[in-house]
Amino acid sequence: MITVTADVFRLAEVFTISRGSRTEAKVLTVRVERDGILGWGECVPYARYEESLESVTAQINGLPADITRAELQHALPAGAARNAVDCALWDLEAKAAGKRVWDLAGLPAPVPVTTAYTLSLDTPENMQRKAAENAHRPILKIKLGTPDDMPRLEAVRRGAPDAKIIVDANEGWTIESFLDLAPHLVRLGVALVEQPLPAAGDEDLIGLDRLVPVCADESCHDRRSLDHLKGKYDVINIKLDKTGGLTEALELRNLARAQGYQVMVGCMVGSSLAMAPAVLVAQGAEVVDLDGPLLLAEDRDAPLHYDGGKVFPPEPGLWG
Repeated sequence: MITVTADVFRLAEVFTISRGSRTEAKVLTVRVERDGILGWGECVPYARYEESLESVTAQINGLPADITRAELQHALPAGAARNAVDCALWDLEAKAAGKRVWDLAGLPAPVPVTTAYTLSLDTPENMQRKAAENAHRPILKIKLGTPDDMPRLEAVRRGAPDAKIIVDANEGWTIESFLDLAPHLVRLGVALVEQPLPAAGDEDLIGLDRLVPVCADESCHDRRSLDHLKGKYDVINIKLDKTGGLTEALELRNLARAQGYQVMVGCMVGSSLAMAPAVLVAQGAEVVDLDGPLLLAEDRDAPLHYDGGKVFPPEPGLWG
């Protein structure tokens, strides 16, 4: 039996990117029960990819109750619906076998990984204040993507002079604004720029000198995306809600590395249940951005453990 429910988690504070603001995380929780064993997973439908709670719920409800993980890869496209079901099936398989997911997948036991902490888009004054409050964290990710980003970037660097900074423009820049900003990104020690241009116009990145490594987010979903990224990006951002689950995420990671890309593992704003499978993908990644639970005012029972800028692998009581 496959069931899906909508859940809401309050955010600790308003979270803003170039596309808008939110005060809560709306997620779907999928439970798969077979022979008295229950597995579960979570997804975050994303309007940018023409997904809604309703459309994703309909996709999941249309699946056969006894679908296998292998069959699922062909039954649904890459996206939030397949992600939640895929992760629930992995959890189910692990519980049925009395093993951890990484053992079933033939992976080494995961270790804690250092994660970025995201500062949402705000006034320069507020972003400097938030940067100072979080200056102890090893990596800060800042949301930009507006015509007035330089004061914000300068303010964050003042607030956290020693932190590693990565920038996420969320498709908000033009090629002209990116080229104007690039020398300043170098000057301020920015380590990575995520999706500077709209995915539909990222051909403008071909042939550019890489003053700062550029990461594909909205431009990269699953393995098929890689054919369109050559010459544009140095890094790909793997998110389970884009790949359609852990199964494809692991395959994407392996193929991307074989093609010479570095790997970032990111997330939507969701609970610890959504992050747990991604911790497996994040092993060995150059950049990890699995801070979703840190942005919440409430979380799942048995949440992921965060300490010293690191996120720890999930306990069996949560997932896997």
